[in-house]
Amino acid sequence: MKHINIAIDGPGGAGKSTISKEVARKLGIIYVDTGALYRTIGYYARENGLSVEDVKVTEKISPLLPSITIEIKYIDGAQHVILNGEDLGDKIRQPDISMYASAVSSVPAVRAFLLETQKELARKNSVIMDGRDIGTVILPDADVKIFLTASSEARATRRYNELVAKGVEVKYEDVLSEMNARDHADSTRAAAPLKAADDAIYFDNSEYDFQGSVDHILNIIEERTGVK
Repeated sequence: MKHINIAIDGPGGAGKSTISKEVARKLGIIYVDTGALYRTIGYYARENGLSVEDVKVTEKISPLLPSITIEIKYIDGAQHVILNGEDLGDKIRQPDISMYASAVSSVPAVRAFLLETQKELARKNSVIMDGRDIGTVILPDADVKIFLTASSEARATRRYNELVAKGVEVKYEDVLSEMNARDHADSTRAAAPLKAADDAIYFDNSEYDFQGSVDHILNIIEERTGVK
């Protein structure tokens, strides 16, 4: 198969990660969850006593970066993020880590710290990469760019069900509130704000189920690249 790069951007809860994983599996390419990288740094900052407000300050988060080593490993096709030798697993999926991830991703020094890691993966492999600035910053020359979104209510319901299925005690209202707060933070931050690339295909999947979303994106990729 020819070398291809696919960029999937959009707000939290639109299904970017789960859909991208399945698309990658269908195409036989690597899925890169960039949000997991920011969650990892957010997790490390929290474990080192920083608050969400602290990590927005370059002078407070930057001193931690030299002590962070992040590796990405693929085990049975699944991405594992290794922080200083530890596979964090679902520790980075805790609800409050979402706000930490949004906060650290607004810091240019953090984005620069992770930029080359992401670009190198795309240079060496055919990838589908999801996040909030993939098509605009990380992979501006991607073969296919898709901006995947859904209504706030639909996204909050999906995230709530996902957390409950994992045994996390959480209220729907809290999930919706945190999602709206992160949407605002991501779209108004100075460094690489959430927005669709000019040449991205806009896809609102509020009324689509998981398989319908996967099929729709696979059709877009085939139309644009001939790969199926």
